[in-house]
Amino acid sequence: MTAPPIEDGAVLVDAAGRIAGVGPHAHIPTPPRTEALEYPDAILVPGLINCHTHLELTHLAGQNAEPEFAKWIRRIRELKDATPPEGFEEAALAGVKDCWARGVTCIAETGSTGAVMRALHDVGGRGIVYQEVFGPDPANLDASMRELEEAVGHLRPLASERVRLGVSPHAPYTVSAPLYEAVAAFARRERLPVAVHLAESREESQFVRDGAGPFGDAWRARGIHAPAHRCTPVEYLRRQGVLTADTLSIHCVQVDAPDIAILAAAGAAIAHCPRSNRAHNHGSAPLVAFRTAGLRVGLGTDSVVSVGDLDLWAEAQAAGLDWADALRMLTIEGARALGWEDEIGSLDVGKAADLVVLTAQPPIRPTTLLTVLGGRIVHQV
Repeated sequence: MTAPPIEDGAVLVDAAGRIAGVGPHAHIPTPPRTEALEYPDAILVPGLINCHTHLELTHLAGQNAEPEFAKWIRRIRELKDATPPEGFEEAALAGVKDCWARGVTCIAETGSTGAVMRALHDVGGRGIVYQEVFGPDPANLDASMRELEEAVGHLRPLASERVRLGVSPHAPYTVSAPLYEAVAAFARRERLPVAVHLAESREESQFVRDGAGPFGDAWRARGIHAPAHRCTPVEYLRRQGVLTADTLSIHCVQVDAPDIAILAAAGAAIAHCPRSNRAHNHGSAPLVAFRTAGLRVGLGTDSVVSVGDLDLWAEAQAAGLDWADALRMLTIEGARALGWEDEIGSLDVGKAADLVVLTAQPPIRPTTLLTVLGGRIVHQV
């Protein structure tokens, strides 16, 4: 079943939190001592999947109105530096619970503090957390890698069937070429998936191609050489060995046909964040071309600092999707983008019981009445 909504239907969940039966209500038995929850005027769908979040920044909503992207990035760094450790922990937990209230049962987080992985572990959530690494100066390669390896070592004991760990060399304007190569090698050696912000802005493309623009100026102000690679960001990361079938490429707005071919040949997936792209005036990612090329694409909200909330239905609307297509992208296609389609994303017997009850289909905005994660109720109206 590829994630159609169920009306007048039922799902039977076993003691292990997996789907034991699904179909019309009359065809699904109610075993003794089973709790039955009925929502007669609602629809049942798989749990939604948010393919790009920064939940550790939940507390920063509304605090960065800087219109220029390079300055916006610097302001984010300043706001993070001013946040005490407990601030990230509280933000991460609030973000996870906000996702549940919106019917999101799986998130793909990129962050540097580990707070979201700890939150998911502590409250029994589901997601993949990509530990960020930064380092524009090649002279600091060893220090950046030590920091990454130590962070992965601290977080790895929290990994489980529901909580996965990956790494994220942040973006071409914050990561040197040697660091990209080292992180890619580390990920292969440790069998960790990779996420990277890629081809997001015109400023990034200018920086990679010519070593110019605001990011080039920022590097030179720090005494760091900004080389002109004379290629697109996608081609640049291909050369560094970053793009593989285990890579989640975030944004991919500033891409052309050869870039799409590179991504498809690598088997990389894409996290499409239309509202964030629009908020920062980056343009629109070529979703139709991605899907025509056979790329795995899921929808993501990015951070609340960019878009104000974690509303995946608003992302689907911004992407121009109808109801059926939106539901597919928010469920099974999101699962495929994260390499998790064998476990979540559709209402199939044997899969994890990640379920959501909604009030209605668009164009009426659905309200989440019930969110079930692994057979456990995590949100209920």
